[in-house]
Amino acid sequence: MGRADGLLSFTQTFPNEESCIEYFEKLRWNGNVVSPFDKTSKVYKCSNHKYRCKNTGRYFDVKTGTVFAGTKLPMQYWFYAMFLFLSHKRGVSSCQLARDLHITQKTAWNMLHKIRQYMDCENNHKLSGEVEIDETFVGGKNKNRHKDKKVEKCQGRSFKDKVPVFGILERGGKVIAKVVPNTQAKTLVPIVRRYVEHGGVVNTDGWEYTGLIGDYEQRSVDHESHFYGITYATDDGELITISTNGIENVWSHFKRMILGTYYCVSKKHLQLYVDEYIFRFNTRHHSDSQRFDLLLRTIAA
Repeated sequence: MGRADGLLSFTQTFPNEESCIEYFEKLRWNGNVVSPFDKTSKVYKCSNHKYRCKNTGRYFDVKTGTVFAGTKLPMQYWFYAMFLFLSHKRGVSSCQLARDLHITQKTAWNMLHKIRQYMDCENNHKLSGEVEIDETFVGGKNKNRHKDKKVEKCQGRSFKDKVPVFGILERGGKVIAKVVPNTQAKTLVPIVRRYVEHGGVVNTDGWEYTGLIGDYEQRSVDHESHFYGITYATDDGELITISTNGIENVWSHFKRMILGTYYCVSKKHLQLYVDEYIFRFNTRHHSDSQRFDLLLRTIAA
C-alpha cells in the first residue's frame, strides 16, 4: 500500500468507493484489463468502471468473478471488514463487525465466511528441516454441557464429541493444519509426506510412525511420563532439541481465538476457522497493510 499501518491511515488511503475500486483494479489487472469471459478478447472501457468484452458482448467490472461479485455492499465496506478482520490478532466476530458497519449480523457472518475461503493460501506450504507434528481436539468440555447434551464415554483422548485437527510446524517457519477424520497413522502419514520434504526431522509426542521410517528422522518425547523436551549437544557441537512445544503453542493460541472471539464453531465450518488462524500465524511478521494486500491479491487472482 505504501502507507503506514493503522485504521486512521487506512481510512485516509481509502476515503471513498472510487479509491477502493481503483486499487483493486491495479492489483487485479495492473493496467491491462482482461475479460473474465474470454481472455483473448479485446476490451472496451465504459463509464462507471464498467468494461465490455468484444468477443462475447458481455459487460463486467473488476468485481466480476470474485467474492465481491453480486454483492449489494460497497467495496469500501469489504475493505474495511477485511482490514479489521486481519489486524486483530484473534479475528472479529460477526456481531462486532455488524455493529461497526451498521449491517445485520447475518450479512456480517456471510462476509467473514467469504473472506475465509481465500485464507487457505497460507495453509498449503511445503515445509523442510526440523518440524513438529501434533494433533488437537476442538470441542466443548463434556462437564460444561447441559444434561441432555452430554456425550457418554468421551473422556481422555476420545473424540466422539470433538473434531481432531492435525498440524505440522516448521521450526522458525510456517505451519499447516488440517481437520482430519481420525488420528490414525494411515490418515496422518500421507499428510506429513505431502507437506514435509524428505530428509527432514520429525518431532512427535511419543508416537513413532512406521510409514515415515527411511524418509524422515523421527524424534519423540513421552508426554505420558511428563517428559516435555530436552536440548543437548552432540560430539560435533550440534544442538539437538527434542520437543513439540512449538506446535502445542500454536494450538494454545488457536483455541484462545475460538474461545475468546467465536465461542464455538461447527464441525462443518471448522476448517475455515483453522485456515483463518494459520493465515494470521504464517503472516505474523507482516504489517497489517502487507497482510491486507496478500489476501486481496489472492482474491484478485
